Amino acid sequence: MAKTKPGKKDLDSYTIKGTNKVVRPGDCVLMRPSDSDKPPYVARVEKIEADHRNNVKVRVRWYYRPEESIGGRRQFHGAKELFLSDHYDVQSAHTIEGKCIVHSFKNYTKLENVGAEDYFCRFEYKAATGGFTPDRVAVYCKCEMPYNPDDLMVQCEGCKDWFHPSCMGMTIEEAKKLDHFLCFDCSSDDDAKRTLNAFPVSPSVEAKVETKRRKR
Repeated sequence: MAKTKPGKKDLDSYTIKGTNKVVRPGDCVLMRPSDSDKPPYVARVEKIEADHRNNVKVRVRWYYRPEESIGGRRQFHGAKELFLSDHYDVQSAHTIEGKCIVHSFKNYTKLENVGAEDYFCRFEYKAATGGFTPDRVAVYCKCEMPYNPDDLMVQCEGCKDWFHPSCMGMTIEEAKKLDHFLCFDCSSDDDAKRTLNAFPVSPSVEAKVETKRRKR
């Protein structure tokens, strides 16, 4: 007759080995990959528990990087973009290397400086089907692409849409010298070129407002 396993106990927190960083349920963590050449995995801790031998395990919900998704990385995906998946797992707490912050897309676009531990998420991802929620987002520019917060964009004073300098035949250096900008549709025959010297940069998520260019 099989023996029943000794019970497990839930823990309120776990201190990452060799550090003073404390992980609690709800925190986002960096986990050591099996292949040392790969970047660390990112996960959200759902539960922390210890068995009768005091082996600590964490139940996690994985974040996927765009290149790990079925569709792969696309032009509008940010360098620090992650998708919150429906893939749950149980891992040894010893594989946790550090903590990180996964911001909402709106909050990420407001960061003055993006640190190594900063990521953002605007989609949930179904690992089995490759489906995304939401399945539609706002698009900008004549290329009709979603906003990549790593890319510089200029706002047309006429239609208020945002455009990539390259799609408007400009270099980033030229765009940075602008003060006023009209897209091709809004510019008149007499004033087809932009003038002056500074400009609102890059849309926020909901309201198209002026935001600052962040240092990478």
